[in-house]
Amino acid sequence: MAEQVGGQALDEVVTFTSDLIRIDTTNRGGGDCQERPAAEYAAARLAEAGIEPTLLERTKGRTNVVARVEGTDPGAGALLLHGHLDVVPAEAADWSVHPFSGEVRDGVVWGRGAVDMKNMDAMILAVLRAWARQGVRPRRDIVIAFTADEEASAEDGSGFLADAHAALFEGCTEGISESGAFTFHDGNGRQIYPIAAGERGTAWLKLTARGRAGHGSKVNRDNAVTRLSAAITRIGEHEWPLRPTATVRAALTELAALYGIDSDLTDIDALLDKLGPAAKLVESTVRNSANPTMLNAGYKVNVIPGEAVAQVDGRYLPGGEDEFRETLDRLTGPDVEWEFHHREVALESPVDSATFARMRAAVEEFAPEGHVVPYCMSGGTDAKQFSRLGITGYGFTPLKLPEGYDYGAMFHGVDERVPVEALHFGVRVLDRFLRTA
Repeated sequence: MAEQVGGQALDEVVTFTSDLIRIDTTNRGGGDCQERPAAEYAAARLAEAGIEPTLLERTKGRTNVVARVEGTDPGAGALLLHGHLDVVPAEAADWSVHPFSGEVRDGVVWGRGAVDMKNMDAMILAVLRAWARQGVRPRRDIVIAFTADEEASAEDGSGFLADAHAALFEGCTEGISESGAFTFHDGNGRQIYPIAAGERGTAWLKLTARGRAGHGSKVNRDNAVTRLSAAITRIGEHEWPLRPTATVRAALTELAALYGIDSDLTDIDALLDKLGPAAKLVESTVRNSANPTMLNAGYKVNVIPGEAVAQVDGRYLPGGEDEFRETLDRLTGPDVEWEFHHREVALESPVDSATFARMRAAVEEFAPEGHVVPYCMSGGTDAKQFSRLGITGYGFTPLKLPEGYDYGAMFHGVDERVPVEALHFGVRVLDRFLRTA
């Protein structure tokens, strides 16, 4: 099939990615972010294409954009395309290129958000504008959502939209967003394109230990720091049992077939060893996890504090929340309390759906040498909040990446960047998928 998206869209996706990067939408948490300039930019690009955007805020400056493109089949379920506008902080002194320069150098777009995820925002804009120029209408309605606050709680973004503006998403049955259909090089010449069909649940925890405050020189059997330290050590050293979900089983089965090895799902650790580097696509999602990340206690070296606090990044698999809770109760013990600082559901989407098949076909059209497999994300996206509306979510941000490019390291990392050719590939694949969706 001949390319349909057109050269202007290929130029625009680079321009839009660069422009959006230059708009600093750093989300430092606690409400410290202003997405409105980026939202206005995206809304203007939609309006220029005759697509009417709606700007929505729960909190001043924390702006979301929603729009709808009507399809030709009113009976078909609508498809949601969503991408977040905020980014995590970046320390300019650590970067080779200023993180908010959006510089295009040697065929690469540099800056915070180049991969997470202003690239996808730009792809969506470029494809829809190309359609407007060509008079293309999709079969099913397409709803576009550019969201605030994904890099924190999503309370000002997708959570707000799902809870307060559900009518804008009427008819949406499926959605696509970040972290899927990128090139994974296995080091042996194979190119794998994982498409996300699941997410582990988010369980950010606050642990609190209380004890008897006192002088640092005195014997103290009720030391809050000691109690907390023991609990977080138990959590950090805990070996969580294997709990492969349907998506993970499908991923392991397809990867085993690709490598011509026995897909023995009764010994997953052994199977992961046989997969070599490709095991990275699966190994973080075969079990629940909990990693201590923050500690806070005391105010002077010779004073034993009466309270010590820690934070833990926990993730649980679909169907694994009860086990996660029970395990935390046991590991924290009677002297440490724990609570959810932030919690979101785990997701699992069918890999045998027509939509997954169309995503697979779109990637294979432009990367015939590639091997598409399903996978489960170790982290989470706005798909969690949109699932409240009954929307089944997939991770599909197509990028054809060169060998040696560490895709995973770009997320929240130093020198985040994306090749121009990867953006061109993404526009072509996204266009092809949406025309068939």
